[in-house]
Amino acid sequence: MIASTGLSQVCHTPGMVSMRFAIRVALACAIVVPGASASEGGLSASAEVLREYRQPVAKWPPFVVDEGVLAQELGELPPLAPEPWHTAASEALGKLLFFDPRLSESGQIACASCHDPELGWADGRRFPYGHDRTPGRRNSMTLLNVGYFDRWSWNGQSESLAQQVLRAIESPIEMNADLGAIVPQLNGIDDYPRAFVAAFGGEGATAEGIGKALAAFVRTIRSRRSRFDLFVGGDYARLSDREIEGLHLFRTRGRCMNCHHGALFSDGRFHHTGLSYYGRRFEDLGRYEVTGKPGDRGKFRTPSLRDLQFTGPWMHNGLFVDFRGILNMYNHGMTLRREPRTGEPTLSPLIQPLDLVPAELDALEAFLVTLNRRPHNLRPPELPGLALYGQSAP
Repeated sequence: MIASTGLSQVCHTPGMVSMRFAIRVALACAIVVPGASASEGGLSASAEVLREYRQPVAKWPPFVVDEGVLAQELGELPPLAPEPWHTAASEALGKLLFFDPRLSESGQIACASCHDPELGWADGRRFPYGHDRTPGRRNSMTLLNVGYFDRWSWNGQSESLAQQVLRAIESPIEMNADLGAIVPQLNGIDDYPRAFVAAFGGEGATAEGIGKALAAFVRTIRSRRSRFDLFVGGDYARLSDREIEGLHLFRTRGRCMNCHHGALFSDGRFHHTGLSYYGRRFEDLGRYEVTGKPGDRGKFRTPSLRDLQFTGPWMHNGLFVDFRGILNMYNHGMTLRREPRTGEPTLSPLIQPLDLVPAELDALEAFLVTLNRRPHNLRPPELPGLALYGQSAP
């Protein structure tokens, strides 16, 4: 454990500390707050506060957010809004396409290659590998609850799910496919033309149909009811006192509700959290690549916190493999340099030092665990014209 005075000296030594070192510090130890003592190791939430949470959400203590933040109360996921192109037939077709490697130029990469149901609908890697083993630029986002967002990918480059899945198929560092070649190939495979007609009418496969079918399937990928959801639903024994204390910290002094609110535990917006690697060869411009606005440089979409236990490593660059390291960095204010260098993106004003003691970080982490429930296992379907498990097609 590093002493708080020593960390303070390191943090303010000009030109000597990189963000990589800061993250190593965060991963290696709990950041000690000056004045914290062993006597603060117990619960800080009063018995009255604990009682206030063991009742309907409408009676909980008010949450705290910064001025101008339009936050929604935490809660269970609602039903998805219907889409006219999302039917049982399009969903079934999308499931086939999702696992079919023939949507890639090499015939070896499927959507499921980077969004594996056994790996939290991500791939468990810092960066994915695409066509010709080309490494991706950003961490594969989980597809859990993707249907609830209105902008997709880390920088919000797509305005619809259908557009996003087609981008992945055509991306030279992902599936590298030519839709002009993929469509006739699908129309030449037994059962696919009939499946497209059943889903969308017409005469067979189309690029638009591929996008909508895949979008229909991924809309079904959602979190199961967690202990937190059961607690919100009235089963007040589901959360311990320590976990409720973490919930209270999440909604108040932890400042988490500024960005992680509502049923998704995400505002769906874009923020600069200090991990853009400004000025380095691997700097990531984030949202700026989409909007061209200087103020969007280094901004990335707020991820959902649901099922985070199964969706690591975390952040757009997959830098964190230990979630406590993320909590430690946010507790410190996320970056070692509060004043940006000339031209460097300004850190989001929503990020401020929290001054939580280790016992409070323990409680906050304990609460986040209650948002987890292992996703359903999903057996890949038998694909038209292919056999499973390496068996020869008839």
